[in-house]
Amino acid sequence: MKVAIGSTLSEVFSAFQLTMAFGPICAKVNNKVEGMHFRVYHNKDVEFLDMHSASASRNYTRTLFFVLCKAVHDCYPKSYVVIDIPVSNGYFVNVDLGRPLEATDITRIRERMQAIIDARMPVRRFEVTTEAAVEMFRTRGDEAKAKLLESSGKLYTTYYQIDDYVDFYYGSLLTNTRQLYLFGLEPYFDGLLLRIPSLDNPAQLPEITQQNKMFELFKEHHAWQKILGIRTVGDFNEAVKQGHAIDLIHVSEALQEKKIAQIADEIAARNGVKLVLLAGPSSSGKTTTCKRLSIQLLANGIKPLQISLDDYFVNRADTPKDAQGNYDYESLYALDLPLLNQQFNALFRGEEVELPKYNFQTGMREKSGKRLKMQPHNVLVVEGIHALNPELTAQIPSEQQYKVYASALTTILLDDHNYIPTTDNRLLRRIVRDNKYRGVSAQETIKRWPSVRAGENKWIFPYQENADAVFNTAMLFELAVLKTQVEPLLEQVPEWCDEYSEAYRLKKFLHYLRPISNHDIPPTSLLREFLGGSSFKY
Repeated sequence: MKVAIGSTLSEVFSAFQLTMAFGPICAKVNNKVEGMHFRVYHNKDVEFLDMHSASASRNYTRTLFFVLCKAVHDCYPKSYVVIDIPVSNGYFVNVDLGRPLEATDITRIRERMQAIIDARMPVRRFEVTTEAAVEMFRTRGDEAKAKLLESSGKLYTTYYQIDDYVDFYYGSLLTNTRQLYLFGLEPYFDGLLLRIPSLDNPAQLPEITQQNKMFELFKEHHAWQKILGIRTVGDFNEAVKQGHAIDLIHVSEALQEKKIAQIADEIAARNGVKLVLLAGPSSSGKTTTCKRLSIQLLANGIKPLQISLDDYFVNRADTPKDAQGNYDYESLYALDLPLLNQQFNALFRGEEVELPKYNFQTGMREKSGKRLKMQPHNVLVVEGIHALNPELTAQIPSEQQYKVYASALTTILLDDHNYIPTTDNRLLRRIVRDNKYRGVSAQETIKRWPSVRAGENKWIFPYQENADAVFNTAMLFELAVLKTQVEPLLEQVPEWCDEYSEAYRLKKFLHYLRPISNHDIPPTSLLREFLGGSSFKY
């Protein structure tokens, strides 16, 4: 079937008389994700995406942000909205009305959002010179957007409009508010929790999970950023331009070291702690956190003894299998839990044990000949993805355990309505590390990432609130440093492969950041785990 030159993707979809239960939301056009506003002038490979796709979910979410911001503006014209952090299976939204937010305010905003959706308002897309966009947003009092666009170096900028309300988003949006079929808006601490349909089941909103410790950590980092005067990428770019990059590195590193020292102090102050457990998702910097925490424990007169959970793997033949019939080494039950608990308790009683050793070549556990006995000033330090799972150490008294959760929780915003996904921070780290230390391409790392995330959702994230301390390994400056390392790797992802759309999205987002050289990063920095040049041995 032929369509007219210049047809939008929406018109193409209609012309082919296609149907999608939860779409189309957007489409891959020659492996670049485009909104349904996109016009086709030449032959293209087009794959329409529905709400089961992460790209489509992001598109839907951005449009929902837009409708929320318009609704708040309609109800309270002098208000100020910051769409902040992903938390509790939603997004925390800070709404400044000049007074505390009340239940009636939330009801009013929710009802206005629904009215905008029911009115089937078109979401119009405009492309103007960046200079004109900067002037428009500055005139409207949106300094964060003006700063971001001003520092982007782009000649043209796209913005969107619903009715008389305009906004900027760094990705595509839906074409009409009627496509927003499901959302939730609930009170959450001193703000709102905006909820979006589940990726697994787009017909439902995911259950709200309690993430009080994670939320408090985010708020703590925002407080630091407020003191530094750097809340958004626009602020950051301005500081770098003025020559303050080294200052940002020093302050970020100092704040991180101070937090690690505080965790060590708390462990020392708790009488009876024999086991320090540290968990976190992929590329969260668990290994360096463990090493730096061990140094701070030594400074408190506590000598850490590190044990690897990998040596407690069951024999390969006894390893559980996943749905595809492959050995599932990420499963908790790939570990010999009875032996682990038995040996740890024996060590805590002052007995000597012979530690196991797992041979990855043969897939068998062997005798190591390595014997260990704890002294009164020792603690065991154990790092691994299952470290916070209560079943791992079910037979060890809770008062003998101290649990730490480490993750890269990106706290800087692109602007007030565009947050930076924390998973992107970790993915960029992993792309750099996999290439440097394992010779793995960016394409392959991106390809594996969904399965990595699935394992984290199953084995790590449900237990993060079990932690006694939550440690943020992300630093204010790190995306600007990773940019210099990862952009050449993303450029190597070929356009013909499925992973190109994700590589293109990451490049597009990184474009907004001013780069920083890694030469001034200290050798003890957590970021050195990924960049190389660390003084720690891995």
